[in-house]
Amino acid sequence: MSTSGTARPVDLFGADLVRDPFEGYSRLREQAPMVRGSFPGLDSPVWLVTRYDDVKTVLGDRRFVNNPANVPGANVHNIREQLIEARGIPREYAPYILDSVLDSDGDDHLRLRRLVSRAFTARRVAELRPRVQEITEDLLGRLPGHAEDGVADLIEHFAYPLPITVICELVGIPEEDRPLWREWGRSLVSLRPGAMAEPLRHMVTYIRELIARRRAEPAGDLLTGLIRAHDEDGDRLTDTEMVTMVLTLVLAGHETTAHLIGNGTAALLTHPDQLAALRAAPELLPRAVHELMRWCGPVQGTRIRYAAEDVEFGDMTVRRGEPVMAVLVSANYDPRRFDDPDRLDVTREPDGHKEVHVGFGHGLHYCLGAALARQEGEAAFGALLRRYPALELAVAPQDLDRQFLPFSWRLARLPVRLGA
Repeated sequence: MSTSGTARPVDLFGADLVRDPFEGYSRLREQAPMVRGSFPGLDSPVWLVTRYDDVKTVLGDRRFVNNPANVPGANVHNIREQLIEARGIPREYAPYILDSVLDSDGDDHLRLRRLVSRAFTARRVAELRPRVQEITEDLLGRLPGHAEDGVADLIEHFAYPLPITVICELVGIPEEDRPLWREWGRSLVSLRPGAMAEPLRHMVTYIRELIARRRAEPAGDLLTGLIRAHDEDGDRLTDTEMVTMVLTLVLAGHETTAHLIGNGTAALLTHPDQLAALRAAPELLPRAVHELMRWCGPVQGTRIRYAAEDVEFGDMTVRRGEPVMAVLVSANYDPRRFDDPDRLDVTREPDGHKEVHVGFGHGLHYCLGAALARQEGEAAFGALLRRYPALELAVAPQDLDRQFLPFSWRLARLPVRLGA
């Protein structure tokens, strides 16, 4: 095994990786196929897989599992469970974070995914397009009313409201309750010990109450479908799984898309050549969304996976039971796969319907809502640039207010001048 495997693990919460993950993880990628990383306060290091082909192997190979209990013949510590405990989540609420469709494997994963996959088929997403466009235009029409001296916060008044409105309508969250979910979602990303406990309690209680209401008054939403699946055959979906599914869909369905829109808008406004190309040829929008997801996607690394058997990466070996994290940001900047990867190029993807990047993952756990997120991105960027042709940043690029969080790239605010 390479000596890089025995070197001191990299601090995954270190300032160099959190403040500039693009450069930081790219530097690690060129050191070795894999390097060790460590979480503060935890003894178990994790393998960081950073090269494009190796990342796709981890994400697409059944020898890597999400649930450490599925590693045969080994007593493997669940690192995510340790992290949840360190964040002060009460034990009775941990399953709602640890036992979602994102953390399951094999038959359990397929069972849970099939229960909701029909809501995210290409046909269903296409049917949602007029409603997505309507919500987009409405939000953009309201922007001037939120502006002070011509400056509006695009995160607060556009990037967040668009995806949370769409996913809440799809799942069945009433309109008057959606601001609660945004506040709860904000609290969940806090690194302050104990900050996650209260919003998680509120969300679980809310979902249970909403399930009771939907049983009394069924609707044509996804939650009603989950209730029907549960009540007709309890083996298909337990009470806890139903709550967890709603929690996962609402949070995953708006947080990442909101920050794709925020990051992508900032990227275009700081790359006038790419902005001009997109204005001149709006048909490039599908390709542009793919490129923005590659170049400034909000998700930097995947959930931790575990080797179910020994797996070779070049002259290095992941031993059975060892934890692995696939680093998406370094794979998306790997010069072995992308020419001039540091350059933003809205024409890069050869086809707007096929993607080379791994911003949405790969394999069996490929993002369930990827098609919807892409559609929302296309609607958001297209309408924004059309409605506000003089749009520009209201602060210098270096003064943008970033939230420096491990494995995430996001803006706290995006002040823009709307123009005439």
